[in-house]
Amino acid sequence: MTTPMFSRRDTLATFAGGAALAAAPAIGATAAPTAAALLDRLAWGLLEIDPAQATSLGVDTGAHAGLRRRLDDRSPDGVAARQRFLSDALRDLARVSRQGLDASLLTSLAVTESAFRTALDGMALPYGVATIGNWRNTPYGVIQNVGSWLDVPQLLDGNQPVRTAADAEAYLARLAAMPAQLDGETVRIRAARGKGLVPPSFLLDKTIAGLTRTRATVDAADGPLIGPLARKSGAIPGDWVARASAIAREAIGPALDRQLAEIRAQRAVATDAAGLGTRPHGPEWYAWGLRAGTTTRRTPADIHALGRAQLIELHAQMDVILKDFGLTQGSVAERSAELQKRPDIAFSNDNAGRAQIVAYMQGKIDAIRPRLPQAFRSLVKGNLEIRRMPLAEEPGAPAAYGGPGSLDGSIPGKVWVNLGDPTIHNKVTIPDLVFHEGIPGHVWQGEYAQKLPLIRSILAFNAYTEGWALYAETLADELGMYRDDPAGRLGYLMGLSWRAVRLVLDTGIHAMGWTRDQALAEFIAATGLPRSNAVSEVERYCAWPGQACGYMLGRTEIVAQRDRAKAALGGRFDLRDFDQAVVDGGNVPLDVLAQNVSRYIQAAKG
Repeated sequence: MTTPMFSRRDTLATFAGGAALAAAPAIGATAAPTAAALLDRLAWGLLEIDPAQATSLGVDTGAHAGLRRRLDDRSPDGVAARQRFLSDALRDLARVSRQGLDASLLTSLAVTESAFRTALDGMALPYGVATIGNWRNTPYGVIQNVGSWLDVPQLLDGNQPVRTAADAEAYLARLAAMPAQLDGETVRIRAARGKGLVPPSFLLDKTIAGLTRTRATVDAADGPLIGPLARKSGAIPGDWVARASAIAREAIGPALDRQLAEIRAQRAVATDAAGLGTRPHGPEWYAWGLRAGTTTRRTPADIHALGRAQLIELHAQMDVILKDFGLTQGSVAERSAELQKRPDIAFSNDNAGRAQIVAYMQGKIDAIRPRLPQAFRSLVKGNLEIRRMPLAEEPGAPAAYGGPGSLDGSIPGKVWVNLGDPTIHNKVTIPDLVFHEGIPGHVWQGEYAQKLPLIRSILAFNAYTEGWALYAETLADELGMYRDDPAGRLGYLMGLSWRAVRLVLDTGIHAMGWTRDQALAEFIAATGLPRSNAVSEVERYCAWPGQACGYMLGRTEIVAQRDRAKAALGGRFDLRDFDQAVVDGGNVPLDVLAQNVSRYIQAAKG
């Protein structure tokens, strides 16, 4: 007998009746649970560990409304609690019988086991942040693009609802929880320093600058912590802003001071060595980072060689377009950079230019929507808005990033765009960026994942997530989005080159001893992107070892699976069916993706 598959609606209905995680039997305390029931329980257990995700998904309501008031515990005790949860969960997953289960439920079990085992292995390393089904794994607990000082302002601005007095109280409760979260991080990075782990000096300089800016505006009514509440609570009677400012001034500010003191202590002994190779347990950590970031066991040398080969092929295609623009002298990268300086390609370096960038991005989203039925059998809504990143985040952030909104649609998906330096955006670079982050990329794919059991919206695999978004850029090309836009198609090929050079740079930095300057030179030579792009990218690779390799390896695998399906099905191959199989299968490790495609091929053969 096949166990029925629980939908998210079933899951939420079950728990909305008042059955909370704390009231359920502990994992392993009873006879082996059914697969679906266990996955549901694990999902809510993960949200107890990371309450911000419950807010992002819009499930911090009813019996789970208390999650809206909390932040995750980043102290050593918090890490230990995660390890216990994962160990218990893996034991229970091993006890579940697979006999008679349908393919979808088997996939969900395999996905959960893979994510939990990988995270547990990462937490066994002597330092760093090993996330559970996320992409921000890093050896450095606080750095220019990682830490409570960034995460909390973005959560409060982007996802924290403030519609009622209870919501405003929840906002204040999260502010009040931030000092403990900051201190938990500080304890761990101090312990890491005691083990000899200190980030590169140039990353610490950027971190100190960002933390200092946040500290200076910590209790400001228009600052990153209080400003969102001031905007959202205007119609709700109460002294919300004054109370929030007091929390920030009396508790958050001193916690930031303590964290800044530790970061400055690290800076005093830091070197400019960019990669993990010179750091204690660095090779071991990088091997795990590559595994987590790519869901493969490919070696740094293999990945490096693949990136080199792909760059040669992509540059040949870019050369043809550049010659059509009359650009024949200099390298492909130099000519690409020259094209982006033309007045009809660039935007002005001011607020008017920033507004034009957002409008241009929105125009590309609007243009691709009518073409999506050519690529998918079943369409999701694509609920999306384009937002500027919080100002404190911009100096250490990429050009943009995106993801889906809440399950009920009340919080739209977002493309967060970095407008700190508007010169990094132009009519060459924007189209592939917005297709990648928005539609049919992250926001689009995420809405399909949200139809699966709750745990599948929580767990993500970098190689699939980013591989799909990069494949989405290819779909945009195949749907004709660049037919009358050669500058945009050049940007698409530049974007692929950008992701191919990531394979080269990430492995070069962490496995081959490259310096920051060497990596910057390679990036600019390969992509033609401005130095400001290069700096934020290279420094990101230094902070998140292995993550940047997931993009091109994921896309390469999706394309390889499509080629396999075409060869197997011949005239019966239909792009709509293939794409539907990939997104309906949800976020999976690359080996599970291959299994899902095999099932699609068998079904298509009849």
